Amino acid sequence: MRKNILVGICGGISAYKSAILVRDLIKNNLAVRVIMTPSATKFVTPLTLQTLSNNPVYCDMFSFYNESVKHISLAQWAEICVIAPLSANTLSKIANGICDNLLTTVMCALPKTTPVICAPAMNENMWKSPIIKENIEKLKEKLHFSFLNPLKGELACGSFGEGRMVEPSEILKRIRSLIRK
Repeated sequence: MRKNILVGICGGISAYKSAILVRDLIKNNLAVRVIMTPSATKFVTPLTLQTLSNNPVYCDMFSFYNESVKHISLAQWAEICVIAPLSANTLSKIANGICDNLLTTVMCALPKTTPVICAPAMNENMWKSPIIKENIEKLKEKLHFSFLNPLKGELACGSFGEGRMVEPSEILKRIRSLIRK
C-alpha cells in the first residue's frame, strides 16, 4: 500500500539534502507532498521540489484559492511526516505552539498518532543549547516526534562540530521502519 509522506523543509544549507530525500521517496513509490518555510525557499526553490515530488509545493498559508483550510487537509492526508532540515527556529515554534507559517500550523493540526521524524541541522552551540534540548523533550513526550540527531562534521559556519543533518538515506531507513510496523 502506498503511504503518504509529508516533507517539511526549513531554512538552512542542509535544505539541498531534502531534494535528494524527496527524489528517493518517489523512487520508493511513496506519495510525497512538500511544505517549505519562507526561509527554506532561499536555499532550494519550490520548483525543484515540485518537479521531484510531482505535486505542488506549499509555501504560503494564505495562497490557496480553492482550499481555505489547507493546513487541515495536509495534516489529515499525511501518514508520516518528516521535517528535514529542522531548524532551531521551527523546532522551538512547534514545541511552543506557535503557528505563524504553514509548516508550524500543519504540525499543530496533525493528529497525535501521526509519526513525525525530525532531522535537525544547526550550529553546534544551538544544538547543545538547553532551550533546544528542552523543546526536543517536549516534542518527544507530548507528541509522536522522533529525532535523528545531527552528525559531527564541518558546519556551514566553517567550524567543526555536531550539527550536520543526517543523510537522506538514514531518513528513508526510518520511514521504512515505520511503514513495516
